[in-house]
Amino acid sequence: MKSIRFSRRRLVTISLAGVMTGLLAPLQRNARGSDFPGYTESKGVLVDLTRCVGCRTCEAACNLENQLPAPERPFNDMSIFNEQSDHLRRPDDKAFTVVNRYDSGSSVSPVYRKIQCNHCQEPACLTSCFVNAYTITAEGAVLYNHQVCVGCRTCMIACPFSVPAFCYSSAFSPQIMKCNFCYPTRLVQGRPPACVEACPRDALTFGERAELLRIARQRIKRNKGRYINYIYGENEAGGTSWLYIAGVPFNEVGFDEDIPKQPIINYVKDFLAIVPMVLTIWPGLFAGIHLLVKRRATAIDNDPKLAESDHDKTAA
Repeated sequence: MKSIRFSRRRLVTISLAGVMTGLLAPLQRNARGSDFPGYTESKGVLVDLTRCVGCRTCEAACNLENQLPAPERPFNDMSIFNEQSDHLRRPDDKAFTVVNRYDSGSSVSPVYRKIQCNHCQEPACLTSCFVNAYTITAEGAVLYNHQVCVGCRTCMIACPFSVPAFCYSSAFSPQIMKCNFCYPTRLVQGRPPACVEACPRDALTFGERAELLRIARQRIKRNKGRYINYIYGENEAGGTSWLYIAGVPFNEVGFDEDIPKQPIINYVKDFLAIVPMVLTIWPGLFAGIHLLVKRRATAIDNDPKLAESDHDKTAA
């Protein structure tokens, strides 16, 4: 077995790799910037939690519109709310939207909350996907293409609202499942999503996002005491197409109040900007290092005196 010796040249090439790594590592800078104003011409839905009575009609409409599997228990079975003390339901591959009940302890308890993809103005799922499996339409719908997806599930980690669900029903074609804003069958025609059209209590209002914000502010102003003075989704993660107003603090009904007001991409944009440079420089750098080391090792194998020479120079 041939012994391995570290020559001065080999030590220099390895050190060079370390230096380049050290130089590139600090390039991920603080990406704090101005708040993102959002795309005001996109569509949206205003959800008024003070009007929702937990009838689950929206769930049934979504199920029918998207041809999802029939639920294990019918949509008119309200006993499902009695079983969620330890486990609140989340959207998944069998239900793109669900309604949960929250006992906030206030005079307006219980409060019902509809959950689905919020269709962010600057979607973290889209910016995190390296195969472009996500797109956002002019109407604000964030769409997923399972034919492009490679199943890395980075979008599930990136989503600040923890919405995308991974479907394991097929071992050969697993895919992400989430609300598509009824874009293929309704939104593209200017029609409201099925859940909005089916709601019997007008808890869901469809329209231009800018107009929905105006309506929300108007309701809050005219009904002091009924609503808290906040519109959830106006600024969260740069703004979402689904907006919420409520009569209780949002953290009491399961909303994350710690989500930043800027798009998630703002926190990594400087790092992503150097990715092309890294992908260009590093392969060439390490290929060069590899060739130098390999050439020297081959030369030493052919002439052992070179190894002795390097050893003597290092010792000197």
